[in-house]
Amino acid sequence: MSGFTPTWMIRATYDISPETLIQLGIKVVLTDLDNTLIAWNNPYGTSELKNWMLELERVGIQLVVVSNNSHQRVKKAVAPLGLPFVSRALKPLPFGIKRAMRQYHVTADQTVMVGDQLLTDVAAANASRVRSILVKPIVASDAWNTKINRFFEHFVMHSVKKAHPELTYRKEITINGRHN
Repeated sequence: MSGFTPTWMIRATYDISPETLIQLGIKVVLTDLDNTLIAWNNPYGTSELKNWMLELERVGIQLVVVSNNSHQRVKKAVAPLGLPFVSRALKPLPFGIKRAMRQYHVTADQTVMVGDQLLTDVAAANASRVRSILVKPIVASDAWNTKINRFFEHFVMHSVKKAHPELTYRKEITINGRHN
C-alpha cells in the first residue's frame, strides 16, 4: 500500500502554511482541482482560497492545477483564479506531474502534490517521487466518477492507516515530529 501512502494528511488545503512549505524547500505546489481547490459543484473559489493563493505568491511559491479533467473544463474552472494548469493529467500515472515539473524547472524535492484522493492524487505523487498532502474533500458530495473511487478508497485508507497509525488529518504539517 506504500503507493497510496501520503506524506502528510491536512484537514484543508488552506491550512497548508506557505512558510512551512518554504522550510521544506518547496517551490511549486501542484493541486488537484475538484474538491481540493474548489468545490466540484461550485466554480468560484472562497476567500480562504484567495488569501492562501496570495500568501503563496508572497513567499514565491508557484501554484499549478494538475487535473484529470479536459482542457476546456479546467481552463473554465481556473479562469477566475488566473492559475496555470495541466489538464488530462492521467493520474494515478505520473505524466501530468512530470509535465508540470518540467514546465516549471523543478525537481521532485521542490514539488508537493495536494489532493483529496488516494487513488489518483497521492498515487500519482508517489509514482513521481513527489511528496503529497492528502486533504479532506471540500464538500461531502462527489461527481459520479469520483464516487466509484471513494468506494475503493475506503478500503485502501483502512490498510494505509493500519500500516501507518501516525497518519491522521491534522491542522498543520509535521516536520521532524514538530507541528508547524
